[in-house]
Amino acid sequence: MYDVRPATAADLPGIATIEDSGLALFEEALGDLTGNVLASPAPSGEERATQPGFLLVSGDPAVGFVHVVELDGHAHLEQISVLPGHGRRGVGTALVRAAVAEATERGFDEITLTTYADLSWNGPFYARLGFTEVEPADHLRAIREHEQELGLDQHGRRIAMRAGGVGDHTPGR
Repeated sequence: MYDVRPATAADLPGIATIEDSGLALFEEALGDLTGNVLASPAPSGEERATQPGFLLVSGDPAVGFVHVVELDGHAHLEQISVLPGHGRRGVGTALVRAAVAEATERGFDEITLTTYADLSWNGPFYARLGFTEVEPADHLRAIREHEQELGLDQHGRRIAMRAGGVGDHTPGR
């Protein structure tokens, strides 16, 4: 139902707006986030596009995006965001499935992420899509340590997850 495609230069100016639009959802669940890192302005689409990995969008104009970065030879789902008016309609599911497919196409044997364990649109959402909780090692340990330094754990239990078997990884592909 929702077409997912690689982001184009025309999509990039709207990427941060899509991500920033999710603040109200987090505040509804976690309370006032004024001054909190979760309320920080999102990176620009241009900034995301320069990082190793890929950026996919849904809609034209884009109503959601998924950003997967390559970290130390791993595919890591860095961010997924959908405009609130398009939430709970399958956009996020389509984006995650497309990210897994693209990781497979690029030869990765898994895709990882970190998230809140108990927010319905975080841990439980990814679990329904085949991700399982894992003990953070390697690149995930470094990500979790950075998240702890930022204070993200004050809002709830954060976990690392992976979906495996998405391809035979060949570094540098």
